[in-house]
Amino acid sequence: MRIWFKIWDNSHLVKDTIIEDVRKETRTHKIFDALDEACLKFDLARPIWLNATIAEFKKHSKARFTKDCFVEEIDFDYLEIQVIEEDDLFV
Repeated sequence: MRIWFKIWDNSHLVKDTIIEDVRKETRTHKIFDALDEACLKFDLARPIWLNATIAEFKKHSKARFTKDCFVEEIDFDYLEIQVIEEDDLFV
């Protein structure tokens, strides 16, 4: 699985990273672990999954963590998470 994390500010991509996880773990574990790794790289506190964020992610495999999702103040508009490659389930 490959997950792309992007920090956006004023409609501009400020930072991004791709986290790849090839472990035999559940999709949920991989997503949470990748989010932790991306937050560590970006020096961010882990955001909170609001109901709207969860619904968006379930529907599109993509979601935005806005200022409302962070306990600490952030200096950008949002952190975007997007699954760009799923594991091959038929191997």
